[in-house]
Amino acid sequence: MTQPGYALVTGASRGLGRCFARTLAARKKNLVLVARSGEKLEALARELRTAHGIQVESTPFDLAQHGAGQHLADELTRRGFEIELLVNNAGFGDQGRFLQLSLERQLQAINLQNATVVELTHRLLPAMIEREQSGIITVSSMAGFQPIPFASVYSATKAFLTTFSLALEAELKRYGVRVVTVCPGRLRVAPEDVENGSERKKFPGGEQAHEDVVGEALRSLDRGGGLVIPGAINKFAAFAERFIPRGQVARLIKKISKPPS
Repeated sequence: MTQPGYALVTGASRGLGRCFARTLAARKKNLVLVARSGEKLEALARELRTAHGIQVESTPFDLAQHGAGQHLADELTRRGFEIELLVNNAGFGDQGRFLQLSLERQLQAINLQNATVVELTHRLLPAMIEREQSGIITVSSMAGFQPIPFASVYSATKAFLTTFSLALEAELKRYGVRVVTVCPGRLRVAPEDVENGSERKKFPGGEQAHEDVVGEALRSLDRGGGLVIPGAINKFAAFAERFIPRGQVARLIKKISKPPS
């Protein structure tokens, strides 16, 4: 008999990851939730078990460390979790002048958003191919469509994610594995994630609600996968950038995003 399948959501303790977890729970998906904060994860797990009567496992794990994806895959195998949906969501990005940012921190971002995604996907795919209706959702960003000065590593990691996920979609279609690549713009901060009442600068085109992004991603998954760029303004921007030389795009963004000296 086939074991019950789980959706694995990384970066599940806040923001978009938490929204994915809540939306999938409402669809009666069993969940494995992964993030660094064990306390927040377990609180979310209790909430979803109570509200939806599903199996929810919280797994505190720092996915930014070297080899983290392989270690997590080993842990999932040891605990007997059959993953049928992988949501690669964990990520972060620091802004500032490249030489003034911590090298260790930037390497952790590359590990988290690139190496860990590759490791997890590679290790989990064989079993996912054997299951019917399996899928992968990889959360990239509009930042992956252009070089962004003062967020150079972040935009580069997102460009890798977008390219990797789209190529994987074409490779895996023959096996029936649905692959969704999600490229949202700036996301609205959820009220429960606001720290100390801090305010953010207004962003051209506004901010997107987590629920809208997750909803579009899951609708794409239901249709068989594909590229998701939520929001009309983002779709137009992604189309328009094709006609501007990439070097010029970088210079334009530099003028807008240059930090104080």
